Amino acid sequence: MNEELLRELVPAVIGILVRRGADFASAEDAVQEALIRALDAWRDDPPRDPKAWLIAAAWRRFLDATRSESSRRGREVAIDAEPQPGPASAVDDSLQLYFLCAHPSLTPSSAVALTLRAVGGLTTKQIAQAYLVPEATMAQRISRAKRTVSEVRFDAPGDVATVLRVLYLVFNEGYSGELDLAAEAIRLTRQLAAGFDHPEVAGLLALMLLHHARRAARTTPDGSLVPLAEQDRGAWDTRLISEGVDILQAALARDQLGEYQAQAAIAALHADALAAEETDWVQIVEWYDELLALTDSPIVRLNRAVAVGEADGPRAGLKALAELDDKLPRHDAVAAYLHERDGDLVTAARLYREAAEKAPNVAERNHLISQAARLNSS
Repeated sequence: MNEELLRELVPAVIGILVRRGADFASAEDAVQEALIRALDAWRDDPPRDPKAWLIAAAWRRFLDATRSESSRRGREVAIDAEPQPGPASAVDDSLQLYFLCAHPSLTPSSAVALTLRAVGGLTTKQIAQAYLVPEATMAQRISRAKRTVSEVRFDAPGDVATVLRVLYLVFNEGYSGELDLAAEAIRLTRQLAAGFDHPEVAGLLALMLLHHARRAARTTPDGSLVPLAEQDRGAWDTRLISEGVDILQAALARDQLGEYQAQAAIAALHADALAAEETDWVQIVEWYDELLALTDSPIVRLNRAVAVGEADGPRAGLKALAELDDKLPRHDAVAAYLHERDGDLVTAARLYREAAEKAPNVAERNHLISQAARLNSS
C-alpha cells in the first residue's frame, strides 16, 4: 500500500464531500476516519480505484454521523441519498483547500496544523509528535481552526502568499521524531505547484529543494551544527540541487520576481560554489538588495550584513550591522562572527557567549558556546 499516494488524495476527497453538501469540518473528520479504515483494509486487498474507495467510505461516514446527530436532536435527516458530485474538478477543490487551511483568520500555528491534517492527510497524533505537544493539545488546536473556517465559502478566492507562508513555516520546522516536516512541506509544495502555475510557488519549491539538498551535511552524527562554510559539500544532494536550479531558472524567466525566488537565487549561489571560498558573495549581496526591495525585512538586512562582510570585508559588514536593532534574533551571533573576522577575538568571544544565552534551541546554543570556548583557548 502506497501511504503517500493515499495522503495525496485527501484534499481532493475533502473537496468532493464539500461540493456534495458537507461542511468542511464534518468532511475533514469523515475523510480522516476513511483514511484510518483504508490503512487497515488496503493492506491485504487494495482497491482498483483508491480515490473512489475513499470518496465512498468518507461519504458513508459523513451520512452516518449526520443521521446520528439528527436522530439525537429529534429531527429529520436532511440528506437521505448520495447526490452526484458537483461540476468542479478535483484539482480546483484541492487548491481551494490549500487556501482555506491558510485562511488569514487563523494564527500561523493553527494554519500549519490544519494544513498538515486536511491537505497533508496526517493524523492528529503524527502532527502532535512532530511539534512535541500532547495529542489532546493538538486536537484542540485543529478543532478550533476548523471552527474558525467553517463559515468561509469554499469557492472564495484564495491568497497564494498566505498559503506559501504556511508551507514555508512547515518547512522551517524541519523534523522531529518519525515525521519529517521538511520533506512533508516539499511534498505539499510539489502538489500545489502541479495544479497552480505561479512563479512564487515554483520559487518556494526551488528554495526548499536547494536547502534540503544540504541537510545531510548540516550536523555531525552527535547532532552538532556544522556551519555552511565548513560543510562537506560532497554530502550535498546534487540531484535536488539540479532540480531546484532548473525550477528556479524557469520561474525567473517569467520576470515576476518575488521573495521566494530571490531567496532561492541566494541558495543557488551557495550551492554553485564547489568550496566556501569560491562563493560569489558580490552577487549574493545584489540578490539581498533585490530581496530587501520586496520585503524590507530586518532579518534580511541581518543576513545581508553577513554577505557584505564576506564581499567587502568584516568592517563593512559591521557598519551594515550597526544600522540594525541589536535585539534582533541572531544579531549577537552575526556580530561575533564579524568581529572574529576583523581580529577582535575578545569581543567576539563575549558576543558568542551572549548569543548562546539567547539561542532558540540546544544545538545552536552548544555551537555558540563551543565558538566562544575556541576563541578563549586560542
